[in-house]
Amino acid sequence: MSQLRTVQVLGGGSAGSSAHVSSLAAGLVARGVHVTVCAPAELDHAYDYSGTGVGFAPVPRRSDPASVAALRAACLTADVVHAHGPHAAVRAALALGGRRVPLVVTWHARAHVEGARSRLVRLMERRAARAAAVVLGTTSDLVDRARHRGARDARLAPVSAPVPQLPGTAHAGKARAELGAVERPLIIACGSLVPHHGYGALLDAARLWRELDPAPLLVIVGEGRERSALQRRIRNEELPVRLIGSRDDRIELLAAADLAVLCSSWEARSVSAQEALRLGVPLVATAVGGVPELVGDAAELVPYGNTEALARVVARLLGDPRRRAEMVADGLAQASSWPTEDDTIAQVLSVYDELTQPLAARTR
Repeated sequence: MSQLRTVQVLGGGSAGSSAHVSSLAAGLVARGVHVTVCAPAELDHAYDYSGTGVGFAPVPRRSDPASVAALRAACLTADVVHAHGPHAAVRAALALGGRRVPLVVTWHARAHVEGARSRLVRLMERRAARAAAVVLGTTSDLVDRARHRGARDARLAPVSAPVPQLPGTAHAGKARAELGAVERPLIIACGSLVPHHGYGALLDAARLWRELDPAPLLVIVGEGRERSALQRRIRNEELPVRLIGSRDDRIELLAAADLAVLCSSWEARSVSAQEALRLGVPLVATAVGGVPELVGDAAELVPYGNTEALARVVARLLGDPRRRAEMVADGLAQASSWPTEDDTIAQVLSVYDELTQPLAARTR
């Protein structure tokens, strides 16, 4: 049989989808698949797709004629085109131009938009869902969303984030000392500083738990357009919170925490939630999107936007080391039940085989 050829198409690429494509591409290459990744050039610098043995074609996140032509050229010899996200799917469909090449779409997350833009997003999602031979949703609600948008075939396909390497105990002490949390509890939140990550509510909670003795330190790892507004609140209200921007040692910082918090209005298979449970860090998260499905009973869940519930749960856990120890054990057990990167690659490859094998073989 000839070598299977696939093109992976990314748009801007969230951290989760970009990391997934790196893992998927490397795994497919190891199984003898010829892989080309089409993505903005900056993503190759950040995720080193070229270093996994794939071909890399720099394609901007635009739908202008030049970008579509570059994508079309990369897809000329593809047996399967796999787009990651509705925006990438629409661009891939334009590039294929009606050619009988199966289009697979992995729906990693949903857009966080309101007003007039939400209608445009719905139209884009509908075009993406209807253009796909198969839509792979990373959570059950995304599968339902794809079906509602007109997908012919939508399937659940949980994506496993890369397993973080557990740092040694010496790293934890060093990280806590650097952050100023040697003799006080340390709470970590990870994620870009954007509205849907709920940091406004998190600061409201921090205002309530600063009355604890000792007051915990909340450290937010990430960067984004809300930094100035959040920093102004922290300063004006004298909150025990530090914004430390994006960090290469995020895993070491998270592993040193007494608690991790996730306060988003919606998440799919949150990478930071996966990392917290795998690292043995108790997690408090909002019960939204795919989070309950992901964490099961291994995390404490609170309603989105309920500041008092969040503050109350955090205060209770900080005063209950036995419960935190139980959560560590439950989190590690829950993480062991998630599909591995190998499982994810095998599922995707089975979809490719299904779509590319001759019709006669499928009907035997």
